[in-house]
Amino acid sequence: MALTIEIAAFAHGGAIPIRHTCDGSDESPALAWSGVPATAKSFALIVDDPDAPVGVWNHWLLWDIPASETSLPGAFEPGQSGVSGRNDFGRRGYGGPCPPRGHGPHRYFLRLFAIDQGSLGLAEGSGRQALENALLGHVVGKAEHMGTYERK
Repeated sequence: MALTIEIAAFAHGGAIPIRHTCDGSDESPALAWSGVPATAKSFALIVDDPDAPVGVWNHWLLWDIPASETSLPGAFEPGQSGVSGRNDFGRRGYGGPCPPRGHGPHRYFLRLFAIDQGSLGLAEGSGRQALENALLGHVVGKAEHMGTYERK
């Protein structure tokens, strides 16, 4: 069985509810996963928007989530689990969809990686490039969920 991720708040390819965006309460959706590879010792999460006018925009970076966990609660706060990186809003934790008004719908990819190490050894607040470098050669499974959001 392959690693899968489920987000009850919206279907894969569906619209992200306003509460998970900058136009709402900007809270992360609850995530759950299954099909964890036997060799997984931790998980990492990357949430990004490849449609941002400035290039890929990172909304959430989280790693060293223990392999014993199979979910993250909604309205997640840094420190609840794992180590939080710095998103492109300049803060740790989740920053919801907030595309420019009138820019059309953007896609938001939530990617969960199963890792063969208990810790990636990254400092809290590290950025996307450091996370990607640390993941090289250590990913034993990957799951993806995508949602869309547009500000009119």
